[in-house]
Amino acid sequence: MQGLATRGNTIAFGEYGLVALEKHWITNRQIEAARIAMTRHIKRGGKVWIRIFPDIPFTKKPAETRMGKGKGTPEYWVAAVKPGTVMFEIGGVERELAESAIRLAGSKLPIRTKFRIRRDLE
Repeated sequence: MQGLATRGNTIAFGEYGLVALEKHWITNRQIEAARIAMTRHIKRGGKVWIRIFPDIPFTKKPAETRMGKGKGTPEYWVAAVKPGTVMFEIGGVERELAESAIRLAGSKLPIRTKFRIRRDLE
């Protein structure tokens, strides 16, 4: 993965967003942990959009297996995230609540993130 995100780099649905500052593979479990943390923090108020989808299979061969015999089975799924990608969006809540929820979700992810407001709201 090289360069910055050219698609998915604007806030399209909500009012506030969580933006990636590094490139990384985000697993389906990490996405779900961040989503649960956000929805619990806003106490099911407002709406949460997940803008990334784990569509890349990560395969692994069993331990102590000889070489050859093809590719391993899918272990888990990942989403490739580039710097500038909007990963999550929140709408329908106050700014302070949205900012604390998004920062909490960012702490569940293995990359540095930042809070961003939609341009027409600034």
